[in-house]
Amino acid sequence: MSVELLTGDDESILRAAVHDRVRQLVGDGDRTLMVDDFDGEEFELRAAVDAAQTPPFLTDHRVVVVRGVGRFTADELAPLLRYLDDPLPSTRLLLVGGGGRIVKALTDAVKAAGGIATSTSPPARPKERAAWVAEQAEEHGLRLEPAAAARAAAWLGDDVGRLDGILSTLVATYGPGHRLGTADIEPFLGEAGGVPPWDFTDAIDTGDAARALSMLQRMVDAGERHPLQVMAILHGHYAKLARLDGVGATSEADAAAAMGIKPGFPAKKALTTYGRLGAGGVQRAVQLLAAADLDLRGASDLEDRVVMEVLVARLARLTPARVSPRR
Repeated sequence: MSVELLTGDDESILRAAVHDRVRQLVGDGDRTLMVDDFDGEEFELRAAVDAAQTPPFLTDHRVVVVRGVGRFTADELAPLLRYLDDPLPSTRLLLVGGGGRIVKALTDAVKAAGGIATSTSPPARPKERAAWVAEQAEEHGLRLEPAAAARAAAWLGDDVGRLDGILSTLVATYGPGHRLGTADIEPFLGEAGGVPPWDFTDAIDTGDAARALSMLQRMVDAGERHPLQVMAILHGHYAKLARLDGVGATSEADAAAAMGIKPGFPAKKALTTYGRLGAGGVQRAVQLLAAADLDLRGASDLEDRVVMEVLVARLARLTPARVSPRR
């Protein structure tokens, strides 16, 4: 493959992926002769293109790494786009995201050149993320039991950039080839990482106050979110549910139309949550948010964390308790 585009939301994961890919491309060759690495804010894209157009010297191929391609505008990308019209077969061009949003013309040009675009961002859904953690462990020479992979994925949350260091420590401790369980990895996980907003709102929507409060703590501490940022997440969540009030939505398509989004899982989940809370529950949630917002802005002497904890507990209590069937 002569052209590749690597992207990702976590810089540490992206850099590790680039490092591994360059190592694969170099193989047993001499890195000093084979690799040109363009990084930082100072390099000009034309210089990277010139390197890509240069035949290899004393090697079979040349590896050219161009980082932070998201900082270039469509006009600035013109030399690179021209190169991609007819890439040099002996050059392995590795384009790396970062610096901003990547122009669509570049992604299209990579595909047109027969290249591939790969995202290093881990999956969002818990099961898929646990599988991703297990795959990363295998690349380090370890095997994680399903429960251990799930535990690591849930514990790290948004801080998946720490995974590489944890896996390296596990290899150094247990050696490669070992199958590890939850008890084996827990001492190495460190502090719980931040969590994505949807895990937080899901815990509230299901009425799991204890889990919701734990998620709140991780968002504020490990995730370093200010309480007002958490409030903004909650405002957005319940504003979407409020759009379903009085519209008589009975299907995923109805909910999507009312919320102004495409039909799919988010619309279906919102409809289910609205059905569980009812119009009265959503209205009460909006009232609780308004009162807590005033408290955060000085209407109360309570500490911000206490205000948020009380709010989250009350929001979770809005979900009707599930009654166990009698036996």
